[in-house]
Amino acid sequence: MSDPSSLVTGDLCDAHKSGSDAAFRVLPPVFRDYGKRERFAGFVSTVKCFEDNTLVKAALEEPGLGRVLVVAGGGSLARALVGGLIGAAAAKNGWAGVVVDGCVRDSAELAQCDLGIRALALMPMPTERRQQGLRDVPVQLQGVWVRPGEMLVADEDGMVVMPAANGAGKGPG
Repeated sequence: MSDPSSLVTGDLCDAHKSGSDAAFRVLPPVFRDYGKRERFAGFVSTVKCFEDNTLVKAALEEPGLGRVLVVAGGGSLARALVGGLIGAAAAKNGWAGVVVDGCVRDSAELAQCDLGIRALALMPMPTERRQQGLRDVPVQLQGVWVRPGEMLVADEDGMVVMPAANGAGKGPG
């Protein structure tokens, strides 16, 4: 696929509306937009953590290669897993987006980051880094399974997850 950011969630949902394709999933409409890009898409990389962003920071400091980091933060509203510095690093390193099942902070800074950022809410409290979590494992966000190497597409109408086109596997990187 030449430009995944040109995909439209409504068109994708129209194509899969029969519901017979269990591999196509729509994330619930509980995520708010905090980044500069409203539309983004890319191959998924995952982090599973709870109120500890050690692996989130490490992942976003790596070359993103146009991927989307999906952070399964357990829906915690007590600590922010991404802030302005981490968001700026993600944009600088070529990530297309970050989706956090949890909170972010530094909203004015995140709004200037050239990437998509979706999260449940804002929370100024940072995490404590305890070096805990898992990287590139299947995760659940709000009851929806997301696997490394799948394609995530986000736009103004929502977010969908599906297998990578043509069996592309884990995609770049």
